[in-house]
Amino acid sequence: MIIGLLVFAMTRTVFRKRLGMVHATWLVSAFIAMLTMVPAPAAVPAKPVSDAAVVWRLLDYVAVDYAGAVRDGNVLSASEYAEMREFTDTIVKRIDMLPARDGRDRLLREARQLQVLVDQRADVGKVAEAAHALAASTIVLYPIPLAPTRAPDVARGKVLYQGRCASCHGVHGAGDGPAAAALDPPPIAFTDHDRARQRSPLALYQVVTQGIPGTAMPSFDTLSAADRWALAYYVSNLAYGPEERNQGKELIEHSPALVKDIPDLRALSRLTEADLEGRIGLRDAAALIAYLRAHPDEVASAQKVKPLQLARDRLDASVKAYEKGQVTHAKSLALSAYLDGVEPIEPALRTRDAGLLRQLETAMGAFRAAISKQASLDEVQRQAHEIDRQLDDASAVLDEQGGDAVTAFVGSLTILLREGLEAMLIVVGIIAFLRKAERKDALRYVHAGWVSALIVGGLTWVMATWLIAISGANRELTEGLSSLFAAAVLLGVGIWMHQKSMAGHWQKYLQAKVAGALNRRSAVLLFTLAFVAVYREVFETILFYAAMWGDGQHGAITAGLVVGALGLALIAVLMLRFSRMLPIGKFFAISSLLIAVVAAVLAGKGVAALQEAGWVAQGFITLPRIDWIGLYPTWQTVAAQLIVILVAVIGFWINARNGKAAQA
Repeated sequence: MIIGLLVFAMTRTVFRKRLGMVHATWLVSAFIAMLTMVPAPAAVPAKPVSDAAVVWRLLDYVAVDYAGAVRDGNVLSASEYAEMREFTDTIVKRIDMLPARDGRDRLLREARQLQVLVDQRADVGKVAEAAHALAASTIVLYPIPLAPTRAPDVARGKVLYQGRCASCHGVHGAGDGPAAAALDPPPIAFTDHDRARQRSPLALYQVVTQGIPGTAMPSFDTLSAADRWALAYYVSNLAYGPEERNQGKELIEHSPALVKDIPDLRALSRLTEADLEGRIGLRDAAALIAYLRAHPDEVASAQKVKPLQLARDRLDASVKAYEKGQVTHAKSLALSAYLDGVEPIEPALRTRDAGLLRQLETAMGAFRAAISKQASLDEVQRQAHEIDRQLDDASAVLDEQGGDAVTAFVGSLTILLREGLEAMLIVVGIIAFLRKAERKDALRYVHAGWVSALIVGGLTWVMATWLIAISGANRELTEGLSSLFAAAVLLGVGIWMHQKSMAGHWQKYLQAKVAGALNRRSAVLLFTLAFVAVYREVFETILFYAAMWGDGQHGAITAGLVVGALGLALIAVLMLRFSRMLPIGKFFAISSLLIAVVAAVLAGKGVAALQEAGWVAQGFITLPRIDWIGLYPTWQTVAAQLIVILVAVIGFWINARNGKAAQA
């Protein structure tokens, strides 16, 4: 179906020679206009992500250490107060350097408000609240790794601490190491309980990773992520003793539900003792934190608790923030409720009840839109109540054990056919085109491309599962930007193929291609097209199967996978045979129409993914949601599809007019 992809490199030349520079410029402008409906997708390089991490770390420092610099409007320590002012100035500058994104200006305004609070020596609680709120909004908009992928090895952390940190911070963490006397500012005493109760393992992980500019604290980014997490967890527990850890163990034995309230390592890594105090009291909070940081495997082993509870918590916090007039913070929490609470269970829920998943996604999008347009509090609460009901339904569906073999088989079969069909059609289309063009010598590059995509897709999944943390936002951004890029490419190729279907054009093209030798650039193009077409589907397909595998019925899932693969192979054979029978002029004409349709579908899906990631606003209209054709009830997605269709119609009309002129 997507046969013309391999000739994309020729599109610019064809536009110039056949359609004329004016038409070519108009079409290219239309493509760019379609893509610029969303913020410029300039690839997010490593540096801006590092900037976001630095912002988060500095905000945590301001929230925790401001109390040591100012009290009741008076400066307690001139050097620490100067540091607080320097940090808030750096926060403003770093946020201003982050990639342009919807919501960055709000972060910048909040950062300047925090800077004013520090300059005015405002109340400690007010500064801490503002810093924590800004930090939470920052990591929602610019996600950073928030948790280890497995329970940290605290014993390993102790070894690392004694070898790398004890000379400054002391053997027991009291800030009294042999090198401490020569350091200005002096090293932090990790045994200081007032500081420890406000600092999370995540904050310490960021310090270990990045160091602290202007101090003797270096970056330990040469250590593996697992070692840095182990060190952070060990250090975070130095303010607590064996008695508190034993109390924490007894507390959990008598009240195991306390661990269930901390659903995963992400929650534990961000949790502070101060966060817990309001829920379970001072003494129990210290004991629970002390034990769980010494034994994070307790939380890791309890991670069967679903992220839906996190979605509920963030949803409730969002409503409360909206009640206080904190619109930006409420919107960030609402987005986090979806990305951190619903997105992780999306594959499993889609295989069980796709309709419920669509309802939940639509409801959460409407909730974020209501906050953005500052709807009434009653309206926001009503929508939150509806989402909470749907979360209950989703929890009930996911709590069903395993399911029957038939359901597992059908789910496995459908996943492979749905996710694999588009990629297979692109690859088979390229192969069919090469055979029509009598260029079988180029087939090896196509086969190398799709085989490499399968291998790299599997490696990507392994890395995302065990080595790094990929947030829901990044997944949605990857899907959205790649879909829009593919839509733009397909649109250009579809118009090019329609031009070749005009009388006599395809014969001249084939004669030129058969006569010419395959150069290195063409070989790279063929490999890249096959690779990109397959890779963009592989990762998501593996995630779906991973979600199903955890529910049991492994035999039925495997059978569905095998039958689905055989089905795709059969479709491929039939397509190749059909393409041989079809006259090449009709082959080009039919393919160009199908390509234009696929481009419109991808445009809708791409914008929808960017909306779910929080990059594009959602303006809801009365339309059904039909995922497989990329139709969603927002005017932004519909507008993207209409632009693609309009450009295709104009391109086809120009081709037809030029074809008639050539015949005359």
